[in-house]
Amino acid sequence: MHVFGLIGNPVGHSLSPPMHEAAYDELGIDARYVTFEPDADAVEDAIEGAAALGIDGLNVTIPFKQDVLDLVDPDDLATRIGAVNTVDFSTDPPRGYNTDAAGVRRAFDHHDVSLAGTDAVVVGAGGAGRAVAFTLADACDTVHIANRTVDTAESLAADVREGAAATVTGGGLDTLADRVPAADVLVNATSVGMEEDETPVPAELLHGDLAVLDAVYAPVETRLLRDAAGVGATTIDGGWMLLFQGVVAFEHWTGRDAPVDAMNAALRSHLG
Repeated sequence: MHVFGLIGNPVGHSLSPPMHEAAYDELGIDARYVTFEPDADAVEDAIEGAAALGIDGLNVTIPFKQDVLDLVDPDDLATRIGAVNTVDFSTDPPRGYNTDAAGVRRAFDHHDVSLAGTDAVVVGAGGAGRAVAFTLADACDTVHIANRTVDTAESLAADVREGAAATVTGGGLDTLADRVPAADVLVNATSVGMEEDETPVPAELLHGDLAVLDAVYAPVETRLLRDAAGVGATTIDGGWMLLFQGVVAFEHWTGRDAPVDAMNAALRSHLG
């Protein structure tokens, strides 16, 4: 039996187990997906223990994505982003990937949104914002990062600019008024909209030519997405980003095409 899993703290809320086990069932793979919750200072022991036990692959979530970077052989994208969320133990040392970035790209592709030649705005400069910004900078013409703390946005923009073809800038949330009306792509990479019916982007800035991705997946339909749909924009809920990061991890581990429909059905049944 193959064993895959997730390490983080906490992990009790994770929707990865049903999504991945649906894939194993669909393809007849003898495997299980389990969760591990090591102490905050025990991630190195956890990775070494997983390798010793013959675990095939691990997803990595908060607070370990940065710590794991130094414990594996990260690919170029994970190195640039500075975080690993998928570990493949089929090599020695284990290989590290950031499938959050690939999940963003494939979520847009799935909705027939081409990023080539576009102007993008990312709201948020935390962990999700980093993955989004690096992904868009490899495809778009311009990427603007807007964040409550201006220094954080500008620092992330400087990191993303290195080796990127896109023009990348950073600023405060007040820059949204100028940037969003002229943008083609908008991504909310903050948690705004998760706990309260709020949006990080005023509705009056949205327009019908936008493609809007909200990384929040609980609730699936956020106020930002409702506002965007109301003006005719293309909307992509956070469930798609969650799905496709899992799809890409599955493909790294197994070398097989993921059964996307089965994984999506399992995920959506738990999202409500």
